This record gives sequence, C-alpha cells and structure tokens, in this order.
Amino acid sequence: MIEFREARPEEIETWDDLTVKPPGGHVLQSRAWATYREQAGWHPRYLMGADGSAVLALLKPWPRIKGWSAYLSRGPVPTTDPRTLAARLDGATRYLTDKGVDVVASDPQVLASSGYAAELEKIGFKPIEEIQPSRHRLSVPLGPDLDEEQALARVSKQTRQRIRKAETELRIVRWDKTVLRGAVGDGFTKPEGDLDWALAKFHVMLVETARRRQFEILPRKRFNDWAYASYSARQSLYLEAIDKRDAPVAGLLIYRHGERLSTFLSADFDSTRDAHPGAFHLLRWRAIQQAIREGCSEMDLDGADLAGARSKPEPSDPAYGLYLHKKSFGAEWVELTGAHERVARPMRYLAGRTIANLQRRLRPSGRAR
Repeated sequence: MIEFREARPEEIETWDDLTVKPPGGHVLQSRAWATYREQAGWHPRYLMGADGSAVLALLKPWPRIKGWSAYLSRGPVPTTDPRTLAARLDGATRYLTDKGVDVVASDPQVLASSGYAAELEKIGFKPIEEIQPSRHRLSVPLGPDLDEEQALARVSKQTRQRIRKAETELRIVRWDKTVLRGAVGDGFTKPEGDLDWALAKFHVMLVETARRRQFEILPRKRFNDWAYASYSARQSLYLEAIDKRDAPVAGLLIYRHGERLSTFLSADFDSTRDAHPGAFHLLRWRAIQQAIREGCSEMDLDGADLAGARSKPEPSDPAYGLYLHKKSFGAEWVELTGAHERVARPMRYLAGRTIANLQRRLRPSGRAR
C-alpha cells in the first residue's frame, strides 16, 4: 500500500501534469473535470501519494443518510507495473474510507492481459458494470516512425474510397484552442463564427443520434459547460464536417490526453446520412492525421461494446457495424480490465444506493449519459 494525503495548493496548480499529460493520463482526472463535476454536486478531492503519484477522487454524499460514495474517474493513472497501480488504488481507498467514504469505484484503462485484475482481487476490489459507456476500445497504433501515407495504407480499400469521395463533398473545420493564428493544418478549414453556435448544432446532432442508437445524452447546458471547460483547458478539440453550403453534416469531439487523442462523442444529422455516407470516414481519418502530427502514440476510436455485451461484437450484435467501421482504419481491439469497486461499509452502502436509486427513478426522464 502507498499512503495518500490531500494535495497542497501548489500541487493542485500543476495537477494536470501528473494526471492528464503522462502516458495513460485521462481528461477525467483533470482539474477542469473536477470543477465541472463540483457544479453537479460532487466533492473533488485531490490526493497525493507518497511515491509522487496523484489521483482525483469525486465524492458524493448519500441522500438522507450519513456517508459517501467515491469515484476515481479513469484513475489512478495506469503504470507499467500492475502491483504498483494496485498499491496506489489501495492507498487512496484507505485514505477515503478513513474519512467516511463507504464505497470506492475505479476504472483506469488498463490492459486485461496485464494481470491488474488479479491484483485488484487481492486488495478486495470486485468487478462492476461500467461507469463510462464502453469497457474496451478500438485503437489505431501510431508511433514516431509512422507517417500519414503509411497510416492510410493500413486503412481498408473501401474506407479509403469513402474518404476520397467525402473530400470532394465536405470540409473539416478544426476548432482547437491550441491553434495559433488560424494555422489549422493541411486538410482542415479555419473556423468561422463562434464555438457556441457550432456546439449548439452538434448537440442537435447528438439528440438525433441518441434517438437513433438509443442512448442518453447530457442536456445542452451541461454538455456546453463541459465542452467549453475541456476546450479552454486545451484538452479537447472539435472537428465539424460541413458541406459546400457551409452547413454542418457531422461532428467529432475528441479528448487530448496521455500522449493520445481519444474519441469522446460523434454524431450526425438524420437528414444528411444518405447524402454523405463518408462523413465519419473523413472525420476519423482527419483525427488520425492530427494524432500523427502531434506525435501521439495512438488514436483511440473509443469502444464498440455495450451494456450486457462487454466483448468483441459478433455479426449478430447491434454494434457489429460500428466495430467494422472503426476496425477499417487499422484499429486493434484492446481488451481492458474494466470498472471495479471496494465496499468498506456494506450496510450503509446498501442503504445509500437504495435511496439514491429510488430518487433517480422518481426524477423526470432525460438523465445524462
């Protein structure tokens, strides 16, 4: 076990250097995420380990009774040694439970083949359903010796054809706080107008896509708040496909963290899907190009597994088409360990969860995904 304490103010100032930028780091361990979740009633705790590691814990009180639940969102930051990572999780969990937390959940993106699951079992953590939409992911491996021409050669012939056709019909606008003086790069268009309007259009796409694929999304204000927060922290960028009339067709919101780019959300309009079947092919290819230009180790295309089916999709599965689409970019299926939790006080945990679930069922529909 590694002992943990509350971070000092000067350590919080450079927090993202420890939790977002290192290999395996994640935006959901950032100061921006902590501030955003605080607005929704969570209580962020910035914890420092005796070995110099850091982990963001988000605490929420149970309704009506004493006690707390805690979520280490995509934390602790993965290491190459599963025993060290488990020791960090154990130490952070002990610190939190000593402060009155009843259950701690954690879901760092660690390879299933690493042996981390066995280490988690040793310290009393049990598997749970995923907190984020997917457990596993499809990843396009990159590296310093791979150029864009070589990356395109790994893309399937049909997908390359769709990319080329889409290039004649669409332009990709790059909204990115890191861009200086409009130097968006080859293949991208400089944004015109304002980000708020672009995000408003993207949220409409998300509403239509969510209805079609049957998942829940954030209400517009909460979506905007997080999109702006991560964008302002230079931890996300938005790629927007527009047609020759400058009308939006599809969009891709991407995280920048841990020496990689990661797909966060993708959406399009129902009315443009048939006219521009290659929109997502071009968007994902532009994202791969940008990841190469930034020297990333991978382009994370996010997952294709669903609740109740946490495995590589089969031809009969609803997500099989999405799996094939992402795989056509040369992506590899990456099995991850998944979410786990440790319950410190079972009776209070059971009571807290029961009351929270009852309250949730009584709320109006339309909860955030």
